[in-house]
Amino acid sequence: MDKLKQLESFVSVASRGSLTAAAKAEGVAPAIMGRRLDALEERLGVKLLVRTTRRLTLTHEGSAFLEDCQRLLADLANAEASVSAGGVKASGHLRVTAPAGFGRRHVAPLVPRFREQHAEVTLSLNLSDRVVDLAGEGYDCAVRVGDLPDSSLVSVRLADNRRLCVATPAYLRRHGTPQHPQDLVRFHCLTLSSDASQTRGWAFRVPAGDGHEVVHLKPGGPLDCSDGQVLHDWCLAGHGIAWRSIWEVEAEIAAGRLVEVLAGFAAPPNGIHAVFPQRKHLPLRVRLWIDFLKHHYSQPAFWTASAAAPAPEPA
Repeated sequence: MDKLKQLESFVSVASRGSLTAAAKAEGVAPAIMGRRLDALEERLGVKLLVRTTRRLTLTHEGSAFLEDCQRLLADLANAEASVSAGGVKASGHLRVTAPAGFGRRHVAPLVPRFREQHAEVTLSLNLSDRVVDLAGEGYDCAVRVGDLPDSSLVSVRLADNRRLCVATPAYLRRHGTPQHPQDLVRFHCLTLSSDASQTRGWAFRVPAGDGHEVVHLKPGGPLDCSDGQVLHDWCLAGHGIAWRSIWEVEAEIAAGRLVEVLAGFAAPPNGIHAVFPQRKHLPLRVRLWIDFLKHHYSQPAFWTASAAAPAPEPA
């Protein structure tokens, strides 16, 4: 029990940014929260937080441990809810947000199927490429693709997401094929415009010393756009090389309409996550929605079927 309280206190302090705020939320003195953190760091033998009179900062180890603790506490809450809920049916309104392109392909088709299983739940789906403030705008859950910024949100990894460089065979016949990421400066690269969310650039795994490191490049070209679907369409039309997620281009690669380049330098996959505000008791409808997504996304057949499915005809 003491170990669990230490973990809960660490998550609370890290999420709120101060001992005082965390102590106030729990109704204890700040000194008690401080002792719990001291005991946790002593037990682990590692510094998790750098504390000064003005601010708290997570160490590298603390950031990694925070994500594990959030997931562990969420799993514990879910386990308790599954026992205490018994035969209670999920009900109420569920508000979900997801990136526009991914949401159209891999979230929206699952919504009616979820409601077939949970008819007493109503669901609103928001598709937007901006990072929605879940707590501030009243959303229960978000599906997010890629690396997650540090935040007080709890995340559950649903699947891996691989990014790759692609171009049409015709474009590569005309312009040649890059052999190293640095070669991209000589090619037309189709990039997200500066006001879009992808700010770090294209990621590649390159040799470094005795191993490898991930580097981020910002190639350029005569065309850029804030909408990923437009970049996809331009790439299919043969206007250059694009850096896209596997779920966007899998069908075109399989059909030979696109070709992967620089495969030997592909960065390790990042994640597809469900994120939600930290709560003491996660509503049953939210937990069931996350479990539903995780179940479908864990099946390779789901991605194959989604990639092969034709776009719906207009009504």
